[in-house]
Amino acid sequence: MANLAVGLDLDLQQRESAARRIWHTHASTLRALTSLAVVAILWEIAGRSGRWPLILAPISDIWARFLQLAGSGELLRHVAVSLNEFIVGFALAAVVGILLGILIASSRAAKDFIDPWVSAVYATPTVALAPLFIFVFGIDAASKMAVVFLLAVFPIIINTATGITSTDQIFIEAARSFSASKVQIFSKVLIPSALPFIVAGLRLGIGRGLVGVVIGEFIGARAGLGYLIFKSSQAFQIDAMWVGVFLLAGTGVIAVSILQRVERRMAPWRQFELK
Repeated sequence: MANLAVGLDLDLQQRESAARRIWHTHASTLRALTSLAVVAILWEIAGRSGRWPLILAPISDIWARFLQLAGSGELLRHVAVSLNEFIVGFALAAVVGILLGILIASSRAAKDFIDPWVSAVYATPTVALAPLFIFVFGIDAASKMAVVFLLAVFPIIINTATGITSTDQIFIEAARSFSASKVQIFSKVLIPSALPFIVAGLRLGIGRGLVGVVIGEFIGARAGLGYLIFKSSQAFQIDAMWVGVFLLAGTGVIAVSILQRVERRMAPWRQFELK
């Protein structure tokens, strides 16, 4: 009987441990879904009240318009155009931003040459420069990619440079004590230490890049989610406008989630949870 009781107790503990692991794995997703559900319900109630007809449309109406636009193929065309502009512009911003950030952090001369331009252009309202890009590149995708690049590149540069220069000197001295070369110090110490800063810069760049898509398509475009938002707002089609807004927001959420997964895989030591 004693052995049976011990066995049952161990089995119960194992089941409780498995249940805790499952809850820990899916708790974040459940909390996010609960938050979205609560906001959707409140949004539906506010939209149905009719108090803000030019601002809010009920979620059910937005969903119906989404299905209508998706069924006609119009939505797919807008999504494809905006995604192409965003992915190309952001990819260029990521490559150039990380390389320039590394160069600024590792060379005093490069910092003296580049840093004033980074500060000056970063502080310049992009809305003022967007017409210039359209004049140079035309109203096709290239001008929108240029706007996305310009908006996304500077947070990446600044965060990359900050991350590398913030590396604890103790780590560098420890690597030198083991006769590590400059390349090894750079690849094994500086880059891993700066990785969370780089990811933070990329996350900021995603948000600014999506804003760049909208700005570029507001000023001159024939298709895209920004064009859909602008055209719908001008025609007071609030449900269609929110379809474009939600799709852009969803793109940002997905892109940031991918970056978070990359960071967890590449820098697992940065993950912790307060008990």
